[in-house]
Amino acid sequence: MKESETLKNEKFVFLTTKGRRSGKEHVVELWFALSNGKIYLSHEGKHTDWIKNLLKYSNVKMKIGKEDLTGEGKIAPMGSPEREAGMRALYGKYYGPASKEVLDDWFELSSVVEVTPK
Repeated sequence: MKESETLKNEKFVFLTTKGRRSGKEHVVELWFALSNGKIYLSHEGKHTDWIKNLLKYSNVKMKIGKEDLTGEGKIAPMGSPEREAGMRALYGKYYGPASKEVLDDWFELSSVVEVTPK
């Protein structure tokens, strides 16, 4: 995946997961960030349907601007370099640079998802 300025500047990703019970496609619009060839997403609070779906079926489809992508998603474990990269990329894209303390506080109740494009 090329991290073009056009992709980086898009505000939303349309993420398609496979329904864990229905098997049907489930599409959500989310904020996202790109960093080092990965796509990062997050959700605050309890796992929502799209995360539950991703936990059962990790393969996802994404539309960012005019670009159609596929990838494999996983929840970045607490304290992992992947989670740190995702928090920094997401916060930085929408709010600007922040200290580790601010990031830890901001994402304290959030899941950070890392998607590796295929």
